[in-house]
Amino acid sequence: MNVMTVEHVHHCYFSNHSAVHALENISLTIEEGEFVSFIGPSGCGKTTLLSILAGLLPPTEGKVVIGGKQEAVYTASGYMLQQDYLFPWKTIKENILIGLKLQNQLNDETEAKTLKLLEKIGLKGVESHYPSQLSGGMRQRAALVRTLAVNPTILLLDEPFSALDYQTKLKLEDLVYKTLKQFGKTAVLVTHDIGEAIAMSDRIMLLSPKPGRLHKIFVVPNELRTLKPFDVRNEAAYSHLFQSIWKELEFVEKQTNA
Repeated sequence: MNVMTVEHVHHCYFSNHSAVHALENISLTIEEGEFVSFIGPSGCGKTTLLSILAGLLPPTEGKVVIGGKQEAVYTASGYMLQQDYLFPWKTIKENILIGLKLQNQLNDETEAKTLKLLEKIGLKGVESHYPSQLSGGMRQRAALVRTLAVNPTILLLDEPFSALDYQTKLKLEDLVYKTLKQFGKTAVLVTHDIGEAIAMSDRIMLLSPKPGRLHKIFVVPNELRTLKPFDVRNEAAYSHLFQSIWKELEFVEKQTNA
């Protein structure tokens, strides 16, 4: 079943003296429970597209539909960014409950579920801590709990691991993947890391720049989708797909610079 449909989305950024055509005729569908990654060279509009999917930026043309409703884009998605953006003056408990509070969903039941998720994700006992008392990886885990607490239909991830050291990044990839599969969540990831896209995704969408277009879609082989992201990198199919994507990315960059 389609969770999200993107129909002929174009986007331009206008100023007093110019117009920049960021996206051109983007159309795609995302299935329930699917993990999709957007990759591409700088300037291809990945983050612009993610902002449109989140309802933060209305497209110049076209539309985004979630669950059959265009207006659902404003309430059905959860956004996880490169930085955790936890409020430093609030405790971890206060931070992870803030989305529920803002959406008037905070009650004894939702609070208990959220605290249980905090425990499941390996942060038991930090409820009264402040963000400055946690490591970067722990803060990103708390940010994930905050995002999942409001039960979004689709989770949007904007390079959420890029600021972390490599070991923490790999551990969080496994944790996020496991958590999303456990809760049956649909997710969209923007990343510059081809390996990360292969390790976590069902499909990878390569965008070309100036303006951003959907250039090619890569389907991750079934034998990789059943593995944890860390284990995917050890498989021969991973190396083969990595090389295919790398060659296509180089082709796109050469076409752009020609």
